[in-house]
Amino acid sequence: MIEERERTDMSDDKEYLETTSSDKKNKDSYEKICFMCRRPESKAGKMIDLPNNIHICTDCMQRSFDTMNNSNINYDELMKNIPNMPNISMIDLSSLQNQIPNRQKVKKRQEKPKEKVAPKVFDIKSIPAPHKIKASLDEYVIGQEHAKKVMSVAVYNHYKRVFAENTDDVEIEKSNMLMIGPTGSGKTYMVKTLARLLDVPLAITDATSLTEAGYIGDDIESVVSKLLAAADNDVEKAEHGIIFIDEIDKIAKKKNTNQRDVSGEAVQQGMLKLLEGSEIEVPVGANSKNAMVPLTTVDTRNILFICGGAFPDLEEIVKERLNKTASIGFQADLKDKYDHDDSLLEKVTVDDLRKFGMIPEFLGRLPVIFALKGLTRDMLVEILKEPKNAILKQYQKLLAMDEVKLEFEQGALEAIADMAMEKHTGARALRAILEEYMLDIMYEIPKDDSIGEVIITKEYIQHTGGPKILLRGQELPQLEMQERN
Repeated sequence: MIEERERTDMSDDKEYLETTSSDKKNKDSYEKICFMCRRPESKAGKMIDLPNNIHICTDCMQRSFDTMNNSNINYDELMKNIPNMPNISMIDLSSLQNQIPNRQKVKKRQEKPKEKVAPKVFDIKSIPAPHKIKASLDEYVIGQEHAKKVMSVAVYNHYKRVFAENTDDVEIEKSNMLMIGPTGSGKTYMVKTLARLLDVPLAITDATSLTEAGYIGDDIESVVSKLLAAADNDVEKAEHGIIFIDEIDKIAKKKNTNQRDVSGEAVQQGMLKLLEGSEIEVPVGANSKNAMVPLTTVDTRNILFICGGAFPDLEEIVKERLNKTASIGFQADLKDKYDHDDSLLEKVTVDDLRKFGMIPEFLGRLPVIFALKGLTRDMLVEILKEPKNAILKQYQKLLAMDEVKLEFEQGALEAIADMAMEKHTGARALRAILEEYMLDIMYEIPKDDSIGEVIITKEYIQHTGGPKILLRGQELPQLEMQERN
């Protein structure tokens, strides 16, 4: 009996030593967690280490100090009212830390080894010529030839202005841009594609969250702080960047309102100096100046601003102006002449935008104004299959992982384009339609390993038939192959 007890005791000690050693090994693989707010170190930032393995983030520590400094508590009176107050030295702090269960511990991410890349010299030679920028945009964006040409020239001229030598009295002014186009026409997609092509910092932000200084929301300077973050807090690099402000039509002047317009005209007035060029104090690593972060000064004179918006109901304003021509007589225009004009936004003027709600001072700082055309049926069919990142190519890649070939008949693509035209949401409708029709196919195909090819037909899109499914090694009849081609 004694020998058995000794054996069990030795086995328990051995297990204890193994668990403690494994805990020590895994200790470095887990993140530190704030004892007060329970946030891991990857979210809360660097922790302050206290005795007995207690960690507190800087936010909670600062909040505690602020509470102590701002409170008017009489600690002497408090201690008199609590006669049996235990001594803090008698509390076992290590037991508090052990209250965090294992399921709440966060493992550290394994950092990938970074390759050392020599920093590129940023000069005019590193910026491609306008025709090369447009050729790169053509690979991703279908149509919008005029818009791509305007954007390519504006970006190239902007950097020629940045690196121009001031040897004479001629100073090149900055040409900010304003893009107007219906929803889903590719405004944001063009700028995102431009960001990938150019090796310059680019920040994309929405104007919907901007408010006048002092109100809840993002300050106007937060636009520049996002660019600074995109440039890895390099001020000199950020001052050569591009800022795209989307949904710019949402800060139009509100009509028939008795309240203060903190997210409309006030924002336009606050952005005047930003667009023209001025030195702005920007918080480093935060969007708000109220945070306890250092401030740095960014000069916006060499930052190119691109504004974009759908401007709903702007077509009605343009149509009303065009219909004010001769309304009586033999040469009078019909009132419905411009109802089905796809290029109506190309006729927009500064007066039309001013009537929409944009103030003249704001429009004066956006000299390059151009419109994007609405997408036609043929353009939607090309968007489905032609770009490098086309939606069909994405689905073909997904099914290729299951060793299944995916094809679309031309009639099916045209039927999808017709359905997208009815939704009036531009290219965004294409993915929504494809997600609906590809759901059953993506669900059923992994069940059967014998399927080799799936052909989406026009009948399947129109709910009058189903897709063609070919088994591995099976081929289409010659007549059907000719019809498909």
